[in-house]
Amino acid sequence: MSVNSQALRGQWNKVKGQVKEKWGQLSDDDLQFQSGNVDQLVGRIQQKTGEGRDAVESFLNDLTSKGASVISQAAESVGEYANQASDRFRENYSYLADHARERFEDSREVVRRNPTESMAVAIGVGFAAGLLVGLTLRSR
Repeated sequence: MSVNSQALRGQWNKVKGQVKEKWGQLSDDDLQFQSGNVDQLVGRIQQKTGEGRDAVESFLNDLTSKGASVISQAAESVGEYANQASDRFRENYSYLADHARERFEDSREVVRRNPTESMAVAIGVGFAAGLLVGLTLRSR
């Protein structure tokens, strides 16, 4: 049974602490994991602890598989949260779009019933906006 080098490298900081808990006689120097060389690491642990190769590899595999399952559970939770957020966004967007459409239709009806007053309001708003922009530009 060999240890998955990539999984071990990805979770090494966590795994390293658990290895030191199990085999307290190991130093940080003993647990150097350079260039992803699992065989050297397993050999050093074996040499320092007297454990068999299968026992060391089995322990490392258990630790990395637990970490992978935690990561997959977290990914599932994030995916579920994203789906819920997406559903809520769609519901709110639909509500806002319907609300805006209703207000537009209401405004259209007011303009249709009162064209002269609506034109006067539009001209007044345009004049006020122009005046405001002109004063702002002049003050610079």
